[in-house]
Amino acid sequence: MPSEPAPISQAARRALEQELADLRAERTMVAATLRDADTAVGDRADEADELQRASELQRLDARISAIATRLREADTAGPPPTDLVGVGSTVTVRFPDGTVETLQIGESAEELDATLVTADSPLGRALLGHHAGDTVSYDAPGGQATAVVVSLG
Repeated sequence: MPSEPAPISQAARRALEQELADLRAERTMVAATLRDADTAVGDRADEADELQRASELQRLDARISAIATRLREADTAGPPPTDLVGVGSTVTVRFPDGTVETLQIGESAEELDATLVTADSPLGRALLGHHAGDTVSYDAPGGQATAVVVSLG
């Protein structure tokens, strides 16, 4: 994540909030399966299963913490900018073949979303900091490509 708190779009916030709720529910279920420290563990298979659940609990806790931190940072950053492209922006771009697409600029792509462009992708990096009317160049799989920022917001 960037050193400064970055804003996120409402759609990204909703997705993170839903993921957080799902993770908390999963954590509750996993935690309920762990034995008390005073309970003796059976054979080696039971012990391995217990270790695996404990490891899963740690993974869930880490992701829950990361999402909660990201949501707090987004609150600090405020809404996405509407005058220039930034993380959290919704931007409409026109490609040389005439197609027009509306995209969300996000930090990471946790889910398959055709409208999400990560800020560290070639197109995402090219769009950051630009205004409506600007033409950007970026590296595409087929070579150098361009796009025009049609609008933001």
